[in-house]
Amino acid sequence: MEIPVAKNKIYETFDQAVAGIPDGSTIMFPGFGGIGSPQNLIAALHRLGAKNLTGISNGHGGTDGRVDVGTLIEAGQMRKMICAFTAPTHPSRVTPFAKLYADDEIEAELVPQGTLAERIRCAGAGIGGFFTPTSVGTELAEGKEHREINGRTYVLEYPMPADYAFIRAWKADTLGNLKFRMAQRNFNPIMAMAATVTIVEVENDIAAPGDLDPDQIHTPGIYVDRIVRIPEDGIWPDVAGGPSGTGRTFA
Repeated sequence: MEIPVAKNKIYETFDQAVAGIPDGSTIMFPGFGGIGSPQNLIAALHRLGAKNLTGISNGHGGTDGRVDVGTLIEAGQMRKMICAFTAPTHPSRVTPFAKLYADDEIEAELVPQGTLAERIRCAGAGIGGFFTPTSVGTELAEGKEHREINGRTYVLEYPMPADYAFIRAWKADTLGNLKFRMAQRNFNPIMAMAATVTIVEVENDIAAPGDLDPDQIHTPGIYVDRIVRIPEDGIWPDVAGGPSGTGRTFA
């Protein structure tokens, strides 16, 4: 019997890995306070120039000059953001998103952080929805199904899938099995499961099948489609200093 050959998931450059992402796509961006953010893939998407995108992310970018989803927002590539935070963390730290949202130049959907995570997880697990008490009695619950369960009111939330997920992993093998390091994990594993196409930037040399301990795999390779090794200096030479015109840097 002929043994099927595994799909080649290794890409040489970030530009190759994001090539073909069309305008209007929905893309997941993990990260928490910059930790676990797929900066190199974001920079490549900026160069690609895809527009009218919908982003799913815990936040909407910072003000510290690092490459993040705010890079795409500032460039006018995002049509809508679905996130857990829509306001600046401090009046002195007004993000590009906050400015555009105030001027009605970008759409926003606020989803409580725990609900956001569970909606993403449901999409990856094939679950049709879940009931949560979060947002009951607020504007976020208006128009949603309510149900009394054991004397408490809950609202129905639906799965949140995406066309693409950009992921940053600590280690990977050629089959796409992934390991994350400490807080880097955050939204990465669940987003990797919830997208039609999952693209990964990995910090270490890509291992051969069997070299990673199976008991330490956080995301099975079946969820991963494309992998790019991050160079030792953290970025490709052609994006040093940040995407052209943004003034942003990598960290």
